[in-house]
Amino acid sequence: MGTRRSFLVGGGALLLAGASRVHAAETVLRMGDQRGNVRAVMEAAGVLQDLPYQLAWSEFAAAAPLIEALNAGAIDAGNVGDAPFTFGFAAGVPMKVIAGARSTQQGTAILVRGDSPAHSFADLRGKKIGTGRGSIGHFLILAALRKAGLAEGFAKIVFLLPADAKAALAAGSIDAWSTWEPYTSQVEVLEGGRQVLNGEGLTPGLGYQIALDAAIAGKHAALEDFVVRLVTARRWATANPDRYAEFWAKLMSFPVAVPKNWFNRTTITYAPADAAMFAGEQRVIDLYADSGMLAKRFDASAAFDVSFNAAIQKGLARV
Repeated sequence: MGTRRSFLVGGGALLLAGASRVHAAETVLRMGDQRGNVRAVMEAAGVLQDLPYQLAWSEFAAAAPLIEALNAGAIDAGNVGDAPFTFGFAAGVPMKVIAGARSTQQGTAILVRGDSPAHSFADLRGKKIGTGRGSIGHFLILAALRKAGLAEGFAKIVFLLPADAKAALAAGSIDAWSTWEPYTSQVEVLEGGRQVLNGEGLTPGLGYQIALDAAIAGKHAALEDFVVRLVTARRWATANPDRYAEFWAKLMSFPVAVPKNWFNRTTITYAPADAAMFAGEQRVIDLYADSGMLAKRFDASAAFDVSFNAAIQKGLARV
């Protein structure tokens, strides 16, 4: 189910007053993350001090193995994009969205090498496009085909995990890669690749903090607190893109030009679950259902737990 390295933060070192605080300190949130994502922004923003619970991080290469771990009960919660969440929920994974964010979509893109003759999506006719099955990259390909009125046989989709897709693009064994940040900026900045299409106007740009139904029932207060801190951290990152880029580059051992390229074109904004967010998720559901790829079509609102809206609002109100 992917790399799983655990790190405990907070909780156990605190002297807490009262039985309820002691009980809270004994709570462990097992949080799944995709490398350089939620944990990175929360550490950069300094919001992980004085946690009233313990936090155990597990890292995954992509959303699909994270959701597999969630379904197996190996983690309580994690962050994923709208497309992989849709597949998991339709397949019966007992989870809900507890916080949703909208992001600009210049970094969700179909990339080619710098020496590729392709300069538009139309130039990829009959070519091989690598992406993760059920990923936002997969969604982008399907959305581009639909907008252009093209059949799915227009190009050959090759399902690969990010590391394999990156290597395949570099080797020329695929002609293009439909992916997301930070992979997009990495290919553009470090390898001279370029976009032939991005997700602006094609993908809803929703990202989710999700949690197991059992964790929502048993660790609700801890999850609420986590959501407040996460929303606060994202607001800090939006206000301080250069400082965040420097922190991220050091943490991930990347040249700072990579995260600067990413953060200066991408805004991630959390918002309470509402009709507009449900409509964005329904677009993803309907496209995959129309493509015959979902186990079942469902009403988007059923996938959200709105009891965390107050925590999102609290994070948005923090100075």
